[in-house]
Amino acid sequence: MALYTLADLHLATDVAKPMDIFGGRWEGHTDKIIRHWRELIAPEDTVVLGGDISWGISLAEAKGDFALIDSLPGRKIILKGNHDLWWETASKMHRFLDENGYASIDFLHNNCFFYGKTALCGTRGWPFEEDFSDPHNEKIFRRELLRLEASLRLGAAEQPEEIICFLHYPPLYSTYRCEAIVELLKKYGVKRCVYGHLHGNSLRYAVTGEAEGIEWKLVSGDFVDFTPVFLKK
Repeated sequence: MALYTLADLHLATDVAKPMDIFGGRWEGHTDKIIRHWRELIAPEDTVVLGGDISWGISLAEAKGDFALIDSLPGRKIILKGNHDLWWETASKMHRFLDENGYASIDFLHNNCFFYGKTALCGTRGWPFEEDFSDPHNEKIFRRELLRLEASLRLGAAEQPEEIICFLHYPPLYSTYRCEAIVELLKKYGVKRCVYGHLHGNSLRYAVTGEAEGIEWKLVSGDFVDFTPVFLKK
């Protein structure tokens, strides 16, 4: 039994969204995901998927991608990315899973999961590209902070051996620092934070390794060659 993670699958089973236009790394990327996943992941393993799962703009359009994910070995926990336009309320998404028999999938959304005595917490986070010149942005940001703290609080309440935080957006990037999120992670004793979102030229500015007492791990698909990243036994 092992815990893995991978972000930014950008699947497009039922929609026309060729990813190879974004460079050679994306050529045949779906086949790479399937091959590497089946080589590494056992049925008893858990994989946290860090957002940007499907290009479908509705659950109906994303159905083929969910069927693919469900067909792969292991338990999958999905959090929201900025391109996951299919994302709905928790009740609608769970009804979709039940109606289609996708029993190996769940969602990290205003909640917390456990892998043994390790708490798996997180939310989408906040994009470093945005500011608060639009009041709506600040409203969304505050909502994400509430979701993150709710998840961390649930995890901490069980006195876990470790809390791993999963975000789609990086709280640290180049010279950017999302103080509110970083301080929340410190408040709850998070020592590892996993994120995605970054691609192409932006990869060179990614913060990885130890910073501010936290280990930062970038797992966007093209950065890790579409291979699930091992976190712990």
